[in-house]
Amino acid sequence: MTALVRRPTERAAIRAAARSARPLPPVECLLEALVLARRTGDREGMTLAAHRAVRAAAPEVGTP
Repeated sequence: MTALVRRPTERAAIRAAARSARPLPPVECLLEALVLARRTGDREGMTLAAHRAVRAAAPEVGTP
């Protein structure tokens, strides 16, 4: 069993990212990126654009 060893800079970077607000682009832009990724066959890009579009459309998970 191996233990995960984090570097001090990694921990500081994670804390700094958690403190800062990162506004998402408009849903229209994310859907355009999704279409472009689909046309080029970029599976990682499709996943990223789709997830970010859902997050931008419904920022609160579980809210009706």
